[in-house]
Parts: sequence; C-alpha cells; structure tokens
Amino acid sequence: MDDSPRRIADYGFLSDCRSAALVSRDGSVDWWCPGRFDAASVFARLLDDRAGHWSIRPAVPFRVRREYLAGSLVLRTVFDTAGGSVAVTDALAQAPGTQGHDLGVAAPQVLLRHVEGLAGAVPVWMECAPRMEYGRVTPRMEAVDGAVLATGGPAALRLAGTVPLAIGTGVATAELTVAAGDTYGWSLGYAPAYAGIGPAALDPRRVLDDTVAAWRSWADLHRAYDGFRTDLVRHSALVVQGLTYRPSGAVVAAPTTSLPEQLGGDRNYDYRYAWLRDFTLTMRALWVAACPDESDALFGWVAAATGQLGDGDPVPIMYGIEGERDLTERSLDHLAGFAGSRPVRVGNEAWRQRQHDVLGEVLDAAYLFRDRLGPLPDHVRSLLGQLADRAADAWRKPDSGMWEIRGAERHYLSSKVLCWVALDRAVRFGDALAGPASRERWAAERDAVRQAVLEQGWHDGAGAYTGVFGSAELDASVLVMPLVGFLPAEEPRMRATIAAVEARLGADGLVRRWAQDPAGFLLCTYWLVECLALAGEVDRAAEWFDRASGCANDLGLLAEQADPASGEQLGNFPQTFSHIGLVNAAWRLTEVTSGQAR
Repeated sequence: MDDSPRRIADYGFLSDCRSAALVSRDGSVDWWCPGRFDAASVFARLLDDRAGHWSIRPAVPFRVRREYLAGSLVLRTVFDTAGGSVAVTDALAQAPGTQGHDLGVAAPQVLLRHVEGLAGAVPVWMECAPRMEYGRVTPRMEAVDGAVLATGGPAALRLAGTVPLAIGTGVATAELTVAAGDTYGWSLGYAPAYAGIGPAALDPRRVLDDTVAAWRSWADLHRAYDGFRTDLVRHSALVVQGLTYRPSGAVVAAPTTSLPEQLGGDRNYDYRYAWLRDFTLTMRALWVAACPDESDALFGWVAAATGQLGDGDPVPIMYGIEGERDLTERSLDHLAGFAGSRPVRVGNEAWRQRQHDVLGEVLDAAYLFRDRLGPLPDHVRSLLGQLADRAADAWRKPDSGMWEIRGAERHYLSSKVLCWVALDRAVRFGDALAGPASRERWAAERDAVRQAVLEQGWHDGAGAYTGVFGSAELDASVLVMPLVGFLPAEEPRMRATIAAVEARLGADGLVRRWAQDPAGFLLCTYWLVECLALAGEVDRAAEWFDRASGCANDLGLLAEQADPASGEQLGNFPQTFSHIGLVNAAWRLTEVTSGQAR
C-alpha cells in the first residue's frame, strides 16, 4: 500500500441494521455512527484525518485482498507481506441466536475485529482513536476491569481484547506479532453516556460466528430470484437490508454524509435519511428479491411517518429514520471534508422542498402491494386518498423536481408524470379506495395531466421529451415514463427520447442526469437498461447493465455516481438508489428475455 489519497471505492460496508461502519482497504474503520445511521460519529476519518479511526494493519509493507464471507456483510481482509499473511475479519455484531428477519432487533451495538495468522509471522499494529461528535471530542481513556473505557460527550465506548493495550491521550494501541495459527480479537461496544448501562462486553470470536450465521439465515430466506445476474441481485438485496433501520423499517439512502458528487466540489449532502422518492423503487426491488417482510415493514413505516395530513400541510418528501420531519441542515466547519470537499453537512434542507413526484411513488407502491395489504386499513385508505387529492391539485404547480435543485421551482416533466401515476393508481384501486365521485375527479385530472405532458413535455428542437416544460434541455428523469406505464417504450416519441438520452447523456459510457452533470448517475443508467429492454434492445440493455455494474468496487458496492472515464465512484456510499436500480434492471431483463414483460 502507498500513501495515495483514499478513494470512496476503497471502503467496505458493515451493518447491524441499526448503524453502519466503513472499513478502508488498509484496515481502518474510518466511519461509525453507533446507535443509529444518522447519529453523531465516533469515527469520521472518512471526512477528516483528525476525526477518529480504528486501524489494524501490518507494520510492514503489504498487499490486500478482501471479500465478504458468503451470504453476509461480514468482511474478511487478507494482508500479504514478505514475511507472511494475516486476515482481519470485521463485523457489526448481531445478538447471539439472531435468525432471519430478526436481524437488528437486538443488535448489541458492538464492532468486532478478529485477527488470524495464515502464514509466516507478521508484525501488526492496532490503534483505536475515537473522536466523539464528528471529531469534536477527544475522549478520556482509562483501564477498567481489563478493558479500556473511552468516555466523552454523549458516548461511552469499551474496548476489550486478548492483547494488553497501551493508553495514551485519546488513543489505545497494541503491537503484536501474528504467527500462522494465532488468533486475536477485539470488541468495541457503544452505549449512550447516561443510559445507566455500560457498553456490552462480548467474546469477539463467538459473537462473530453468531453474526455470520445470522446474516446467512436471512440470505437463505431470500433466494427465490433466479434470473439475469442472480448473484448481483442477491448481493444488492443484502446491501439494501444492511441499509434498513430495523426498529422502524426505514431504508436510508446511504449511511454517509458529504461524500462529494465531484471531488473538491460543494454538492455534498447528508443521505442518512429515508426519502419517499426511493419508496416505489425500493418496494419493487424488495419484491423482486423476494423480501416481502421487509417491504411490509417499509410500507408500515411510511404510513406511520406520514400520519394525518392537514389541509394546508405539504407532503413531506423525506424523514428521519424514526419518522422525524425536521431535518434542518448545518455545516460542520471544523471538518476538512473528503478529499477537501466542503462543506460537510449534517441534516438536509431538501426536507423543506415541494416535490410532487412523491405522491405517485407512494400510491404506486401501494398498488404494487395491494394483494399483501388486503382490505385497506382506514388510516392507509385515508392517506392514499389524500395523496390522490393532492396530485389532482398539485400537478399544475411547479416544484423542485426529483433531483432537488436548490433554486426556483419549475414545471418538471417527471413530477407531472408521477402525479399521473398517483391518479392512475388511485382510480385502479376502485371501490377499495374511494367512491365514484372521487374516482371520476381523479380520472379526469389523470387525463388532463397526460394531455399536458404529451403537448408541453415534447420539444421539437430537442427531438425528445425534456426535463422541464418548454425547455430544450435533456434530463434522464424522463426515462421513468415507460417504467411507470405512462408511454410504451416503442411509442415513436418515447423511443426517440430514449435514443436521445442514450446518445447525448450517455455518450461517454454512463448516463448523466443532465448535460452538465459532473459524473454518470448509476440509477439513470439502470433506467436506460430497463427502457432499452422494454423497447426490445435486449443486447444493448445488457451491455449498459454490465457497464454500470462494473463500476462496483471489489466488494460489489456502488456509490451514487461514477466518473465515466476513470470509473471512480463518487457520492455517498453505498447508495440504495444504485443497488435497487441494479435489482430492478436485472428483473426487467429477466422478464423481457422470458417473454413475460409487462
């Protein structure tokens, strides 16, 4: 390993279905927000070298190979040196005995690290330097009952292992030589500072085995999908499960904040929340990957989080993972940012935006899962009816669009199309949702939306449907039109639009959202895959699929974007949007090639 700057793709992802940790290729835990995905970090070297880490690595030059243990999010990294090899196995612990859908229910909030000598003898250096509250607090560290207790700010950590530890100012270290057959382990438990119960003390080896077994028991329940790129789909389903906050069922967009869309740029946002925009895509991906229990939990979370809408209340577009609405954004000015990309943000001001597409996304998901929902509970019926009424009124108004542009509201085509989806699905529900008067109104507004999109969304100069009414600028969001059933992919103008997006926004190998987008957007590339498949261009669709999926790192993890020229991953990581895009695109290719497209 050299001293070159870390890349986003260097990281592996650990999850206990409550929080996440990122581990670099050189054995450093550089991100962990224990307790819940959006909590304050105790390790944040991902965003600033001074903001905390836990490193285990050879003290001599080494090469790296790594993989997830099959059917799990337990990471095994092998370090090869001139004098031998060692393996480090990392996991966020599951409670002993956890099985299947109980992942995360009783997660003990413990980070496990296990070292095993494979060959020869290797000098190893361990350094644990937590910095609470995004690096603001250097903890007090003291020896307590054979372990090291680190306390500072709102967090307490307990580091225990099989090797004596040296304690310095805000750091615990160990030096050891690992010979073939030697094993060592550490556990780092977390507890809120004033919870009255200290961090859990667990046996690293035993609980690591239990954690592997827990993940595999979940994976064994989700093997029904057998189609195009089966292994990639199953792995992406595992990643999406790891991005799920088990207590509520919410799926976070990503477990990180402020990883940049462009290195050195300022489009650095906090993605540790749950967006309604992701809702339909996630529900469909869970359905494809045969995860019905998780999709039930997700719909239950949306219904509970949204609650009862008041007459003048905007429909929230996103929530905290336990349903919080106020996600006010602030900058952490003391952090340098990933690769100098500032500001580092906590919170996300998009929660204040008006985005009409969420109306269609929720109703589409409800319609997709109507059989599982059974007779609509009163609170769900009320919510869906209110969303349909909002769509009937809102589609004529401008909004901020699905890309959350921070500026003046505009008449985004994709927002109109998703309002059409809301009204169309509400009508299809029939008597199960509302009486004849409401359905007649919804049907009339649905037809009016469609006419407006067909007349005002097409731009003769662009030869395509464009992103904003009256604009000549292409936007990849128009690819949703055939995916939601608004227009067939073979319809002449739709087919011309698909070709224009492919040629102009995908000219350098990945589809950008718009012409000036700094990198390819992986979800949009997977949307192009689906559109090409529906248009009968199966071979080209498969080529685009493999190009997008080839951007994954060696652990099969995808960020939000990638540089088409270098393949460098960009944006928050791993990204739910990208992994559910992969799942849905693979399903679409499977359906088309089996002659069952619908």
